[in-house]
Amino acid sequence: MTPGARVQAAIEILDDIQGGTPAERAITGWARRSRFAGSKDRAAVRDHVFQALRCLRSYACLGGAATGRGVMIGALGAAKVDLAGMFTGLGYAPSPLTATEQDAGFDPRDAGDRMDLPDWIIPDFISALGGEAEANRVAHLLQQRAPVMLRVNARKASVAQAAELLAENGVTAVPSSTAMHALTVTDDARRVASSAAYLDGLVELQDGSSQAAMEVLEITPDARVLDYCAGGGGKVLALAARADAQWYAHDALPQRLKDLPERARRAGVNVAIVGSDDLPDHDFDLVLCDVPCSGSGTWRRNPDAKWRLTSADLEKLTAVQDQILERASALVRPGGCLAYATCSVLRQENEERLEGFTAHNPMWRVTFQKRWPVSEAGDGFFLAQLKMA
Repeated sequence: MTPGARVQAAIEILDDIQGGTPAERAITGWARRSRFAGSKDRAAVRDHVFQALRCLRSYACLGGAATGRGVMIGALGAAKVDLAGMFTGLGYAPSPLTATEQDAGFDPRDAGDRMDLPDWIIPDFISALGGEAEANRVAHLLQQRAPVMLRVNARKASVAQAAELLAENGVTAVPSSTAMHALTVTDDARRVASSAAYLDGLVELQDGSSQAAMEVLEITPDARVLDYCAGGGGKVLALAARADAQWYAHDALPQRLKDLPERARRAGVNVAIVGSDDLPDHDFDLVLCDVPCSGSGTWRRNPDAKWRLTSADLEKLTAVQDQILERASALVRPGGCLAYATCSVLRQENEERLEGFTAHNPMWRVTFQKRWPVSEAGDGFFLAQLKMA
């Protein structure tokens, strides 16, 4: 595909997304219809689409329209690409710009356009982050591509050894101060999944802030540890790399855990997958609840989510978070620890949930809580530890 054809593909996918199709489904649908597109073409189109979604409102301003075409005109203009050379109408490239399109763009005017956020969430965003300056800083980072971070499995290699092995497979990764065993991939990130370091369990893809949070959790020798909302299991694998304990993983959607047995085998640890009916009360020394949330700290990785989230959705999420805290607290042994985590920057999903839980359950008290800010090396993340008073 020519560069222009890739832009036209992105335009069509963005129109599909604007019509209500989730981003991943729209991209997958295009790829299935476009067998002629090679792996580099698919990667380039995906990059176009995701960057356009990160900056959907500001690019729409710059391009003069909120359509896929208008957004891509704004995106390429912001990147200082020669629009006339890209919009040629030749070889499946988009048609040339009209006179109206050439004059239609304008600089972002209001906060939502500049920050690339839905208007309704901006007051909560500013409040949660402590003011406009920090909210603008975070919004600016969410407009950019996220770093590719790896967690080195300390059971199998040191950070230096893992970086050296990755380099042998063409992947450049450098140590990060975000977490003890973190590497930032600086070149050829798409080779990670086929590298020996990954296939042999020396490294796992995991955000730096998430890694740092898992380093904080207290794990006693031979403890029974449950990752209650395990998802793919990345956090329980990070914990298992730290200590010898009994590891368990559960998720309300068990299909999310389908790859965990193989990942645990590669990592050299044993993680038992347990269903809801197999969770006895008061049985675990540590229960981690990385609850479903808005993902507002990770919107640069999943930018479609910020445009789909509504205030009603957020209210439903907080209700689910409350339910999970109540259920998970019953699984903790006397003297054990309940950990609550989100990848959200919003107070409604973090501090306010703990305040509500401890108000209804005065026997529990928060012994630790911390926010990891959105940064060049990590997503926004929140963690709290609670114990019985």
